[in-house]
Amino acid sequence: MQQHRTVTGRILYTSRKPGREGEERGREFFTWTHHSDGKKTLRARCEIDEPDPTVHRDIVYSLDEYDVPMDLFVRLTVGDRFMGSGWIRNAGDYIECESYGPSIGRVSQKLPVIGEFDGFGTHPIVADAYNARRIDRSKGPHSRKFRCFLPSPDHRGATPPFLAESLMQLGYIGEETVTVAAGTFDCWKFEWSDPHGGMVNANGAHPPYEMWVTADDDALFVQGGVGGYMQTWYELVELTR
Repeated sequence: MQQHRTVTGRILYTSRKPGREGEERGREFFTWTHHSDGKKTLRARCEIDEPDPTVHRDIVYSLDEYDVPMDLFVRLTVGDRFMGSGWIRNAGDYIECESYGPSIGRVSQKLPVIGEFDGFGTHPIVADAYNARRIDRSKGPHSRKFRCFLPSPDHRGATPPFLAESLMQLGYIGEETVTVAAGTFDCWKFEWSDPHGGMVNANGAHPPYEMWVTADDDALFVQGGVGGYMQTWYELVELTR
């Protein structure tokens, strides 16, 4: 008898840039496996076609029964060429990373945790949505700092896996009912922002990022978008659970 529960879906990436409104610019395929002991694993494949260079990312991310990150594997192809792969593990007092990429060679890292942190930043949209459940919604609309460790501070995650600490701002906006191609969902609305410069690349800090997430324990991404120079939109188009 099957002892785990599986949730699968597909997210469509489109553009909101002038002259490209509604054009497909990528896609994300995901599977959540919920085990009977409370642990869970996310498998996600992300394809970004625009802007160049293209990005193809595979991740496997596991959390324990308390939603504490256990480990993360990432493999990255940029411009259709191998960029690197890496494995990150939460060892309690420190986070360790073993990675390799043609431009960085073989790298071993350990970063001390020193205090609490909220999760791993993995870059798939579906993982951003699940991380948002870390905020205490019982306090009503508000925002707080969100501390995470991630394999790339680049906005698209398009650099070789190299462990970094990041501080973002996570806001809870409220409740809304949203209809997308995959159906109609009661949602929690959140906003990610970067006033602390936790994710800075050549374009500056990460632009504000709104998202609507299913108002249940699965915390699945439903729709959302990033403003600023990115001008992107994301929508859940297929879901099976």
